[in-house]
Amino acid sequence: MTATPTREHADEQSPNPVLASVVELARAAAQQEAGDEPVGAHAGILAEDEASVTHLFDAAHPGYDGWRWAVTIATVAPEEPVTVSEVVLLPGPQSLVAPDWVPWGERVRAGDLGVGDLLPTAPDDSRLAPGYLASDDPAVEEVAREVGLGRVRVLSRFGRQDSAKRWEGGEFGPRSDMARSAPANCGTCGFYQQIAGSLGAAFGVCANEIAPADGHVVNVGYGCGAHSEAEVDTGSQVPVAELVYDDSELEIES
Repeated sequence: MTATPTREHADEQSPNPVLASVVELARAAAQQEAGDEPVGAHAGILAEDEASVTHLFDAAHPGYDGWRWAVTIATVAPEEPVTVSEVVLLPGPQSLVAPDWVPWGERVRAGDLGVGDLLPTAPDDSRLAPGYLASDDPAVEEVAREVGLGRVRVLSRFGRQDSAKRWEGGEFGPRSDMARSAPANCGTCGFYQQIAGSLGAAFGVCANEIAPADGHVVNVGYGCGAHSEAEVDTGSQVPVAELVYDDSELEIES
């Protein structure tokens, strides 16, 4: 398929009147390219520049509904003959065309990574920042690992904010349906394990195997019916009268 060309300059000038008038020449060129398929009605003219225009004709090519034959004709001077420069099949305004091409690295989404797949991280990924500067002192290296800097790169401020926004608005965020119907939030639950670092103020991991979020990062405002302090009213749902008559014994008066 041929991509739709940019025609921003088409509205800036009027087509050359001589070139605009040779519709049949353009039609013959389109018919030659179309072969046995009929070329439809003349669909318009696009001014390329002062010396060239493009004539458009409806196409009847199978599978190309709404596409048009685009025949570009030109002349080097007013006294010179008109020649055909190019004949191509292009999509019209209402044509069904393939979406714009997106590089592979931008097409990958959460959940696409399968068993055995590798997804390299770009060296300039804005979500990551340098973790520490290498040292030839083993003691310094050991301290770096203890404080969590024993990695080449760690989350940058942008990376933390991006993760927090995604988690808060996700399935285990405070605005989910489960959270809105919960008796209390995760921040008061005994199964809530706070994560380390600056994200710990708002996020933790659920450790309740019965809960739907078990093993997942949850927002402190999330909650579910498996809260550690949830209570179930075991009282009778049937009202009982305060005055009870014991009729197990009968008193007989003479």
